[in-house]
Amino acid sequence: MFQQVAYCGLNARQKENYNFQKIAARLADFGFNCLRLTDDWQGADFIACHIDGETFLKVQLKPRLAIDKKYIGKELLIAFLEDENCYIYKHDALVYLVENSDSIGVKSSISWHERGIYNWPRIPKWAVEFLSEYKI
Repeated sequence: MFQQVAYCGLNARQKENYNFQKIAARLADFGFNCLRLTDDWQGADFIACHIDGETFLKVQLKPRLAIDKKYIGKELLIAFLEDENCYIYKHDALVYLVENSDSIGVKSSISWHERGIYNWPRIPKWAVEFLSEYKI
């Protein structure tokens, strides 16, 4: 009756729904209930509400590690899956890291400098330590 689907066979919207469900399941283990938003609210695709009744997270779903100038200052977390791992990191913390490191090479890229976006198809070696505190 149940047959697993291949992620690569899903369209973009189906992949986003799939990623939301996987990430929401991980957050449930930490006491969060995730509410999907029908329209991005302050840049968030969903809100994660903690059982303490006081903690609310604004989360943007991405298919990979990414930064975007339009998210700066919005107190957003970016969530993505890579292999079997789930990461939910502070967007502005990653922007600060790349903006203040000459060795990463993002701030001089055309993508970041002119378009205001940058993403990595796989987690680069320099980001492993940064993401270690955001892996759930």
